Amino acid sequence: MLSKNQARLFFLGGTVLFFLIFLFLSANTLSSGIPEKTHSENITEEVTNGKQLFDENNCMGCHTILGEGAYYAPELTKVIDRRGEGFVKAVLTSKTPWTLSGRKMVAYGFSDKEANDLIAFFKWIGKMDLNGFPPKPDLKKE
Repeated sequence: MLSKNQARLFFLGGTVLFFLIFLFLSANTLSSGIPEKTHSENITEEVTNGKQLFDENNCMGCHTILGEGAYYAPELTKVIDRRGEGFVKAVLTSKTPWTLSGRKMVAYGFSDKEANDLIAFFKWIGKMDLNGFPPKPDLKKE
């Protein structure tokens, strides 16, 4: 059992230690070149419009992007690489709901401009340096 003095020193030592760790990790994050990894210089009006459409239509209610969101529908971080621009545009502009893998995609019926804006947003997200996220599945059979 610790005495009051030992408990106080233990608490203060732990607080100082974890505060120093916090400072180190914050400095490391700020110096890691986030703008270079996200390629923020490539944010165009179309990318901004696509992000706004993504948020307004609550796409994260079903999908994940950059690992955030719901897990009902597919991850959209590298969707252009996986499915191709034509497939994504067909899904976005469809007037009827899509049924893929037993799950139904809402038929938003976006216009061509809105679909192109969303595709520009997905392309920008897909070109970020995410340190290997999302990982490619290992489909080898051993």
